[in-house]
Amino acid sequence: MSIPAGTLRAEMEARRATGRRFDVREAIGLAVPLCTQLHALHAQGRTLFVHPSSLGYGAGGALQVIEELAHNPPALPRDRACLAPEERKGGEGDARASVFAVGAILYELLTNSSVGPGMRRPADVVPDLPPALETVLGKSLVADPKHRPSDLAALAQALYQIVPSASEQPPSADASHLDGDDEFEVDINLSMMPPTGHAEEPRVPSAPSLPKIQAVSGDGPFAVAIPVNQPNRMPGNDPTRKLADLKAALESDPRPRYVVIKDGMDHGPFSSVELLQQIASGSFTGDQVLRDTFSAEERAIQDWEEFAPFAEQAKLNRDIVQEKRALEAVVTAEKQGTQYKALIGMALMGVILAAGAGWWYRERANKQRELAVQGATDRVAIEVDAGLEGQKGAARAGGARPSGGGSFPTLGGGMSCEAAQARYVEEYKLGNNGPADLTAGAYGNVLNRGTYLNACNVPSSMSVNVCAAVQNGRAVGVTVTTSPSNPTVSGCISSQIRQMSFPSHPRLDVARTTFSAN
Repeated sequence: MSIPAGTLRAEMEARRATGRRFDVREAIGLAVPLCTQLHALHAQGRTLFVHPSSLGYGAGGALQVIEELAHNPPALPRDRACLAPEERKGGEGDARASVFAVGAILYELLTNSSVGPGMRRPADVVPDLPPALETVLGKSLVADPKHRPSDLAALAQALYQIVPSASEQPPSADASHLDGDDEFEVDINLSMMPPTGHAEEPRVPSAPSLPKIQAVSGDGPFAVAIPVNQPNRMPGNDPTRKLADLKAALESDPRPRYVVIKDGMDHGPFSSVELLQQIASGSFTGDQVLRDTFSAEERAIQDWEEFAPFAEQAKLNRDIVQEKRALEAVVTAEKQGTQYKALIGMALMGVILAAGAGWWYRERANKQRELAVQGATDRVAIEVDAGLEGQKGAARAGGARPSGGGSFPTLGGGMSCEAAQARYVEEYKLGNNGPADLTAGAYGNVLNRGTYLNACNVPSSMSVNVCAAVQNGRAVGVTVTTSPSNPTVSGCISSQIRQMSFPSHPRLDVARTTFSAN
């Protein structure tokens, strides 16, 4: 959105950038001939968008309506603020709308501020402003077109009479038409300018106050007074100061004029004070629509230059509160989590200790049982070194077992030699005695024959190790290993041994034999 060069808007922005504004004489000198020019155009039936960007600003300071720009709605926010409320829906304005436009342009020339919420009375900005000028501006800026004057010639005459030397005399007109006629009366209460406050009683100027003394250093003629440190004033560009000034300007207008659209319903109207309170409490947020019933402007609160800072501040406050609550929730959760973790850790430690104690007791019991079994039983271990074609060695160990009577665990078949031995030791009960064991030779005569190897086609280059756990005349556990390893041959030999018959005895005996390769 660029500013058209050579327009009144360009001159106004150039002065705003350097902190300057038009004085009363300059402003009236521009407004009077503008009113006369607009009066003539509207008399011809013309309708226009009158704003600073549609007015040419000549070298001598004269204004000229640029009709090709005056037929397009303005894009700059400050230009839009100069349009009458009825024009903001997109239609060009008549003479009544141009009266509002002239008043809005004149107000911005004098104050460097736009017409709208939070606008100050011109006399608060320009101390020496003629009271009559503020009255004329109040009548021109009536928001409701039904209560706004429409006579631009009367407006020109009224402005000329305030400072006659500021411009050429306009055509003769009755300035009283600004107050209405028999069918029309201006309602100043509907003006965009805030109403006049209560008049203050005149006060007698007081003498300058003496500085406050904090302490006195020294005695006699050399005593030095130490003044109290005065608080530093906030600079003019301080954000807090600006926010406070804006709040004061908004609160200067006590009229209920603002409506907020929330959840599809209108809420209000509110005065500026009430609206700011609602925003601060979080009842209204920046994304909700605000309508100024005076100017008919309607947009989100965060898009209003006057209310956006307060909506943003309220949002920051809500975010801070939410972050504080979230942090408190995290701290509480972490505290509870730490307590739970400590309890779980203690419980796990108890379980581990209990499991360790149980394991230790079981291992101790097993050791005692194994020692008892080993002390009560004397199993025969038969180790034979035999060739594939005949016996090569005799049994290396054997002997008789002590006699006695009793019962012994009876094992099922299908186990390995080591598994049968372990199962027997596990199930053996102390205090049982049986009949006398068989001799080692009784088992060796069966296992050492080696005839069962022939059925499995064992090659002469293979060595075979056999372990057989025998009980009640049959092999209840067999383990066969070959070198080189051959699972098929091992399985075949194991099957052959399980089918063999051994001397019967209720105790478990283990016999081992080895067939070496040729």
